[in-house]
Amino acid sequence: MKAEIIAVGSELLTPAKVDTNSLFITERLNEVGIDVSVKTIVGDDPAVLRSAFVQAVARSELVIATGGLGPTDDDVTREAAAAALGLSLDEDVRIVEAIETRFASRGLTMPAINRRQGQVPRGAEVLPNPHGTAPGLWMEHGSGVVVLLPGPPREMRGMLEAVVRERLARRAGPDRLFRRVLRVTGRSESHTEEAVRSAYAVWAGGPAPIATTILASYGQIELHLTARAADAAAAEVALEAATADARARLGLDLYSADGRTMEAVVGDLLRARGLRIGLAESCTGGLLASRLTDVPGSSDYVEAGVVAYSNRIKTSVLGVPDALIAEHGAVSEPVAAAMARGICDRTGADLGVGVTGVAGPSGGSDHKPVGTVCVAVVRPGLGEPGRRIRTFRFLGGRGLVKFQGSQAALDMVRRWLLETS
Repeated sequence: MKAEIIAVGSELLTPAKVDTNSLFITERLNEVGIDVSVKTIVGDDPAVLRSAFVQAVARSELVIATGGLGPTDDDVTREAAAAALGLSLDEDVRIVEAIETRFASRGLTMPAINRRQGQVPRGAEVLPNPHGTAPGLWMEHGSGVVVLLPGPPREMRGMLEAVVRERLARRAGPDRLFRRVLRVTGRSESHTEEAVRSAYAVWAGGPAPIATTILASYGQIELHLTARAADAAAAEVALEAATADARARLGLDLYSADGRTMEAVVGDLLRARGLRIGLAESCTGGLLASRLTDVPGSSDYVEAGVVAYSNRIKTSVLGVPDALIAEHGAVSEPVAAAMARGICDRTGADLGVGVTGVAGPSGGSDHKPVGTVCVAVVRPGLGEPGRRIRTFRFLGGRGLVKFQGSQAALDMVRRWLLETS
């Protein structure tokens, strides 16, 4: 069963409002094996919205629309859907009476405009709304279904849950969708695709066929594996086999196959090794420490963090020699290594990380352009085997450079822990 979502509301076409309803609807539909193939956002324009419904019912068996069921003139979803399906609108007295009662319970008189919410396309089934005045509507046309739900999430979610459980699960058939997200770092999207694309046909050809989507973002690549099966155990076997295959192809670049973030993966490794980490940050401004301590239980392995933004603090707090900064510059591998050693010396941390760079938008040079970030990971007492130092060149604005710097630092810690275990 293919589904389509229409999110209604001119406010959703502005930067001020984000459509979160569609994400919730997609998640619930996927749980019962229904794919969402199209999502459309439409403003409060009757003609455009009617056209959207006409197109949607022509190509999808299930159309779910949210929003535009209120009492005001810009709430036009009922009218547009009815026009698209060739249905007339009739007033349902029971809906109007229920709205009047709702107002009366608060000592209020129902405004006349609320009568619009009692308009029901002929033949539609009314879906009760215990949290608001706008009822939902279930309309069947041939073998397809159009469902109209209110826009406020609190009203929409409960109504959708009932519809999915009681009606759509039966229509969807026995198959369900099961997902796994593989997170990769240290490779571009194209290099990741190159490594795994020959496996796609194999994964898709099993008893629980797996569809693969590759998504790129700064600092990581995601492979989304979606298995379709009636049996959860069969899907798990297929996903586990595909994950093992991907791991063999991607090696250490695949850092998470169980939903964990990079900071959670690093934290688990530190805890398993019994190590405590110290963080000396310049250009990342504490983001590295923030990410690690966002994980519950991080006090098991995070010892301390210092944001050494100025050269004076690098020297006075972390013990970076003035001469080293003068010779190599604050943004350099020797200074990053000295910061990492310094945080260990000052706090007793087992493992130190130093990060220094040019986050931008100013401060860059021909030799060290904006996006230059130097990262050092140091385990005192191990000599060269206890050191990892690297210079990166990141693209993007200040926030992206800072995030990528923190991601690179965490990844260097992860690789060091795995390679030296």
